[in-house]
Amino acid sequence: MNNKIKFQYFPYHLVDPSPWPILLSFSLLTLTTGAVLYMHGFNNGGLVLTLGFLLTSSGMALWFRDVISEATLLGCHTREVKNGLMLGVFLFIVSEVFAFLSVFWAFFHSSLSPAIEIGGSWPPLGITPLDPFAIPLLNTILLLSSGAFITYGHHALIAGNRKAAIDGTLLTIIFAILFTGLQYYEYSEAGFTMADGVYGSAFYASTGLHGLHVIVGTIFILVGFVRIVNYHLTKSHHQGFEAAIAYWHFVDVVWLFLFLAVYFWGGA
Repeated sequence: MNNKIKFQYFPYHLVDPSPWPILLSFSLLTLTTGAVLYMHGFNNGGLVLTLGFLLTSSGMALWFRDVISEATLLGCHTREVKNGLMLGVFLFIVSEVFAFLSVFWAFFHSSLSPAIEIGGSWPPLGITPLDPFAIPLLNTILLLSSGAFITYGHHALIAGNRKAAIDGTLLTIIFAILFTGLQYYEYSEAGFTMADGVYGSAFYASTGLHGLHVIVGTIFILVGFVRIVNYHLTKSHHQGFEAAIAYWHFVDVVWLFLFLAVYFWGGA
């Protein structure tokens, strides 16, 4: 019987075999296929879309559970591993910057030199833009306030003030949910749809993509909140929480550009 202890002579984490990557790949395929079927009006397209969403959400939750266990309980995330994870997060944010860059490019391409087909003006003739100093301004205040509160919670966690960290993170989540609810209300009250020419397409593509990022960021921060409550995070071990904060600040900055370009300048 071999009782030798296996030592690891490098600081990196070689993950154990996992079923989640391949299962999540098929879940995403189901989700994408369901979305295409639903958008084209096929029978049971909504059912396939719902199934794909549930499978994808479950697969992500189970995969993230394993990563949290590796970081919190098994001690697999050394300094080098955490540095690599943060580098991956920042590269992901850079890729998101270019995604929004393409949306802004399409918006300014259409608005700076309006085509004759839309009346040669921006907003196009027949379109009544939203008032930037109504819900959009309120959402700006909410989102910037949430960024301030999550920063407060982060510094409180580093200082060892657990209660302040919980309060700051909870307020961030509340403000984020209010932002999403107000944007839904704004969409329901808007006098134009995504099908109303290039203005509707540019407006909903830009604000809708940002809204999706707000929802993802809210879930990201909610996971960090639960982990703080459950004593998973300490003042020196909270890499996932820092990643969520970096992502949230990115969402804040993008919204400032959206408010100034799409709501304020684009609706003038």
